[in-house]
Amino acid sequence: MENLSVEFCGVKFQNPAVLASGILGVTASSLKNVVKNGAGGVTTKSIWLEEHGGHKNPTMFGTDHYFMNAVGLSDAGVKKALGETFPEYNKNKPAPIIASIVAGNLEDFGKLADEINKCEPDIIEVNISCPNIENECGKSFACSKTDASKVTEVVKKNSKKPVIIKLSPNVPDISEIAKACADKGADGFCAINTVGPGMAVDIDLKLPILSNKVGGVSGPGIKPVAVRCVYDVYKATGLPVIGTGGVITGKDMIEMMMVGARLVGMGTMVYYREAKGFGKVVKEVEDWCDKNRVKKIEDIIGIID
Repeated sequence: MENLSVEFCGVKFQNPAVLASGILGVTASSLKNVVKNGAGGVTTKSIWLEEHGGHKNPTMFGTDHYFMNAVGLSDAGVKKALGETFPEYNKNKPAPIIASIVAGNLEDFGKLADEINKCEPDIIEVNISCPNIENECGKSFACSKTDASKVTEVVKKNSKKPVIIKLSPNVPDISEIAKACADKGADGFCAINTVGPGMAVDIDLKLPILSNKVGGVSGPGIKPVAVRCVYDVYKATGLPVIGTGGVITGKDMIEMMMVGARLVGMGTMVYYREAKGFGKVVKEVEDWCDKNRVKKIEDIIGIID
């Protein structure tokens, strides 16, 4: 078996496959099930300081080429994470866990970072880039290097864990945003969040398919954008990156790692290959490594100039 272990922000992962935030990350049992099915680590659904309602159904749908969602970051709040999710997951903890956090203002990001420390995650992911709540919270923090850097600074001041920033592809220059966050102490990045928002119409009903009308676009169709963004962020900062966006196969994962990703997040993959897809992707990576005589997966990280 090839050595697929990867170190990310000082945390060791048995393989690079990580559950992306927003998919199967609500309960400890669902998170553990993802690891059981082959993931090297997991990311929680984005956690708010207080309970937060999402959008009305229908909130998601998929095609062979893309997936759309407008869940709206629904969450029970950090109290549930403190009282249920993390205590249960950390019992016989099967793999590293990344806590995704989200807030509508700087003050709440600071408070939430302080609270999430008590959950004892391995890493904190700061979601500053969701495109589905802009009507509620204004333009996402990820769209401005000033706003993104301010959030980074506040979270770093209140965090005892490594902090990675989840970036948006919906900006003119993602490397500029990444460098601003790095200057304020970001330990790494997750790139990317969903593209868009996009829109689709049911031509028979003559209505938008999503109740919110628009939603974030993920799935195979956005992979070229994600690959380019990971490349840009890694080249601009040299910091560790979780490459996320359109990864469905082992070849997709290898592509992400070659442009700089140390870990590779998968979410929409579950729609196409179910939770057992994590193990299948890892096996595909193993097979590729064997065929290409790659003995250590870290050797391919960032090899594209």
